[in-house]
Amino acid sequence: MKTKILFLCIMLHAAVFSWSQQRLLSHLEKGEKQTIVVYGTSLSARPDGWPAMLQDSINAVYPESVEVINSARGAMWSTWGVQNLDERVLSKKPDMVLMEFGMNDAYLPYKTSKEVCRLNVEYMIDRIQEAYPQCEIVLQVMNMPIREHLEKRPHIDAYYDVYRKIARKRKLKLIDHYTYWTGILEQGEEEFLKLVPDGIHPEMEAWRLYTVPFIMKELGIRK
Repeated sequence: MKTKILFLCIMLHAAVFSWSQQRLLSHLEKGEKQTIVVYGTSLSARPDGWPAMLQDSINAVYPESVEVINSARGAMWSTWGVQNLDERVLSKKPDMVLMEFGMNDAYLPYKTSKEVCRLNVEYMIDRIQEAYPQCEIVLQVMNMPIREHLEKRPHIDAYYDVYRKIARKRKLKLIDHYTYWTGILEQGEEEFLKLVPDGIHPEMEAWRLYTVPFIMKELGIRK
């Protein structure tokens, strides 16, 4: 009996999770315009970077269907995210929020413990869900840093795992870019540096070839 109950609970959670991740696609297919807010670090903040490319890619499939608002800011981390959530996210009335602060949560000079990182991220999730219950929150794990940037973030994997664990716990969508970046880095640092010349910030070619197609795939949007 207990086994059956457990199985039903798992199936129910899976069904709810699957349904929640199809909301964006469902709205797009109905022609309902959606607002996506990107919230994070310099990995997202460039005005002509992957958020702008994502907007163009989605609108190429569903014309004039999406506005992607880039609320990221360079050198920021989840504590800044908490402090600026009202102005940079909630005021935009988002239908979806793509959030990444792990790279700078791991930055030693900011002295952000993994527990503070977790509390910050969960607080932002709670605030967004309270204000907009239908808003989809997607957590992102970005690329790894190398060389001097890794030296300043020696526990980056543990911080990225905080985001992964929150996504599992809260049944949120996780877009884990680490998967394809690992494959690139395994080819050698020289191959990695072709796409990430400074060892931490991917260039346009990386976003075009990998990041945007990966996000599109994870969101279920097919060209």
